[in-house]
Amino acid sequence: MSLIKTISLKPLGDERGSLIALEGNKNVPFNIKRVYYIFNTQQGVARGFHAHRNLKQLAVCVTGSCRFILDNGKQRETIRLDNATKGLLLEDLIWREMHDFTPDCVLMILASEYYDETDYIRDYATFYELVNG
Repeated sequence: MSLIKTISLKPLGDERGSLIALEGNKNVPFNIKRVYYIFNTQQGVARGFHAHRNLKQLAVCVTGSCRFILDNGKQRETIRLDNATKGLLLEDLIWREMHDFTPDCVLMILASEYYDETDYIRDYATFYELVNG
């Protein structure tokens, strides 16, 4: 079973340009409680390196690109996000790392819960033990 779950985001538009609407429990498969975005990431900097106990997220590279590594403690998979019409669904207990940000990358994240530091697992060994018993 693949760790990579993507959602196609349907653009609307005309000769003036395009628009994508993100709606909780419609084209985003959860209620949206938080939205944030990562930008101006310096060359060679990697982000993430954590998992969540109870959080669903949708990652969309609004502009530019970056590479995700996803890990469930048994397998690792990689995906490049480089299109504003594709969202990456990140579910509970998936270790995530983000690498290779282009200088123009704006990575937007929609989250199912408000920020809660206690939901984070920031140590890979702790994560691995949790998911593998």
